[in-house]
This record gives sequence, C-alpha cells and structure tokens, in this order.
Amino acid sequence: MKIHIRTFAAAALAACASFGALADEGPVPKGVGPLDHVFLVMMENHGYGEVIGNPQMPFLNSLARHSGLAANYFAVAHPSLTNYLEIVGGSNFGVINDHSPDWHNGACQTNLSTGVPSLDESSYPNICPLSGSGTDAATPVIDNSNLEGNSPGPVINVDGTVGYPAEHTVALSLAHELVASGRTWKAYEESLPPSGADGVNLADGLFSNLNPPSNSGVTDGVVGLYAVKHDPFAYFADIEQGADPRLSLSRVVGFDGKHGLFTDLAKGTVPSFAYIVPNQCNDQHGRSGAGPQCDSDPNDVGTVQGLNPALMYQGDVALERIVTAIRSSPAWKEGRNAIVIVWDESDYSNAPITNQVTLVVATNRGEQEGRVSHRFYTHFSLLKSLEAGFGVPCLNNACRPDVQVISDLFDDHD
Repeated sequence: MKIHIRTFAAAALAACASFGALADEGPVPKGVGPLDHVFLVMMENHGYGEVIGNPQMPFLNSLARHSGLAANYFAVAHPSLTNYLEIVGGSNFGVINDHSPDWHNGACQTNLSTGVPSLDESSYPNICPLSGSGTDAATPVIDNSNLEGNSPGPVINVDGTVGYPAEHTVALSLAHELVASGRTWKAYEESLPPSGADGVNLADGLFSNLNPPSNSGVTDGVVGLYAVKHDPFAYFADIEQGADPRLSLSRVVGFDGKHGLFTDLAKGTVPSFAYIVPNQCNDQHGRSGAGPQCDSDPNDVGTVQGLNPALMYQGDVALERIVTAIRSSPAWKEGRNAIVIVWDESDYSNAPITNQVTLVVATNRGEQEGRVSHRFYTHFSLLKSLEAGFGVPCLNNACRPDVQVISDLFDDHD
C-alpha cells in the first residue's frame, strides 16, 4: 500500500510549523459524523470471551448492553506497546516489543529508518524515539518468531487469517494531526509521578525509576503501576523534545492533581481527545507486589475460567468511576461526544485463541443503545473512525481501503 500525499492548507501548516508539515497521509475518512470530544479508555490483556459475560464485570457488561458493542473487533499484534502505537498512529513503527524509549537520544537510528524491527527479546535496545519515515514491521497471520518468554506459541495476530505486510510509514500520531487542525489532546496516565512523564519508565504515583524508594530508606522497589509501554505518545521524538508545548510531554498528566483527569472533568476543561490509561492494577494487566487483587491471572485460556476475579472486578470498578466522572462533566453535555473503551490485546493469543478484544462505544446522544456490530474491525478501524470524527487525514495503515470506519456504533445510521 502506498499512502497518498496530502498537503494541509496554509493555516494548518502554520499551526504545525514547529514540528513540520504532515505529509504521507491519506484523505480524511468518511462515515463518522463530527465529534467534539472523545474519551478513549485503554484496558489490558483480556480477550472478548474473558470480558463479555464475566460476572465480575457487571458495570462494563451493563454498559455494553446499553451502548454499542463491537462483537467482531480485533487487536492487531503483540505485545501491548505495539497495539498502543497502532491505535494512535496506525503502525507498529517497527516496534514489536514493550521496551522503554531511548530517552533523548538524538543519535540513534529509528527502526523505521533501518527497516529492522525491534523484537520482543531483552537483547534488543530501548526504542529510538520515533521520527521521520521508513518501513515498519510486517504483521504475519501466525507469528512463530516474536514470542513472550513463557509463551508456548505460535502467536495468532488479528483473527488468524488477516495479516499486514511491512509498509512505508511516517512517524506521526493522532496527537500531531489534532494539533495541526487546531484541536487539543491530553494523555491521562494513572500513577504518573508529580514530576511528569519525561524519562519515567515505571512509577507508582510518587516513586519512579528516576527516584526509587531506596533513596529514602524504603527497601521495596518501585511497583510499576504506571508503565511507559502504555504511554505511546512518549515514544515520538518531537513530543519527547517538547519544542511545541501543544505537542509535548506536558500534555501527559496523571489522574489526580490540579491538571489531572478528574479535575479536568469536574471543570469541563477537557481536550478534544482524552487518552485515558488506568494503572496496571486498574486496567486488568496485573502487577506483582501490589496485593492479591492485582495479581495476574493464574491461567489465561481465553475464557473467564482461570482469571483472577479480584483483578477483573477491580478493573470494572475503575471503569465505572471513570465513565461516571465523564458523564457528570459539563463537557459531556455539550456537542457530540463519545466514550470508547477498548482492550489492547488478547494477551498472548496462542492457538486456537485469536486476538479478539472488546470495544464499547457510548455517545452522549444514546442512539446506538443496545446495538451490537458484527462487522470486522481492528485497531486500525478505531483510529480511522477517530480521524473521521475529528476531520483529519488517515495515517499509515488506517488508510488501507480494507479498513472500515466503525460507523454503525459511532453514528445513528448503518
């Protein structure tokens, strides 16, 4: 696939002058009406059959019944970071692991520029900050090479029949497009330390890899509740450098505090696009050292059997708190708005488990209540739908003609 070249109008070019013109984009997608605010909540590592119908998740299942549910929606590949990048940028950018950024390294070569993917092995270096363009990594239907250490393999990508070749890719994200179009964005990352996101790979809300608790006489290490692998915007070079405050790590904040998620919601001072990531206990990822309610699943087999019920319930409670705060915000009542809840991947999808995950769309218009879509969608469809709603060009694999917008859940028509 060759991504079409599109040139912004002079006003848009001026708006993005500090980080360059947005080239190598496709046309603005159609099929989703204009959106004023989107609240995208990211959840972790559970497939469709582990979430829908799970008795430990009464809130989410009620929301799915009374909103829009995508019943044939798939994550793209593995592991987590790959899917986060694909949702915000339409590409894996050559990154198919969970490694941290190679912070502020201006001399390294990106995986796009070399065309050599960064695999899910500890021997690969941290990720060179994303910039420029080049070739990303292919997504095979069945992956026998990129396996997690405890995975028996092989890993199924998408639905076990769909794959994507390596493509020409530009290192841009939805955040870049929103700023260029005069809109705003913010990433809300729970348990981020007060010092902010710069250089932080793991944090517990106060301590991080930059200031571990051993410095203050506490012997336990940092419990990685915040993880940079769930913060895809931190991987882009220009956001990391922060020359333009509209496109910088200052736009990555926590849940609490003066400029955090719940304060912004209460005041109604929310951005056009709110990217919301609960911590690794509340997003159902699980984290050792955080108590039994946060322990990872004993046996992940694609169904509710073998899951940690406390972890699933804790995620459901977190979702209820977030969704309730959004719906109580003054911003929710104005314009055309949507809440999107999606899981990043079906953990490691060993045969015959596919990479099917849950996606729920709730709008402030409510016309999709009780609607279940059986159309085939992926994370690329989600990005394309957001781009359609915000009126910005498609990016990378979201430009593929076989990637459909989720019109039957975002709008009041099929």
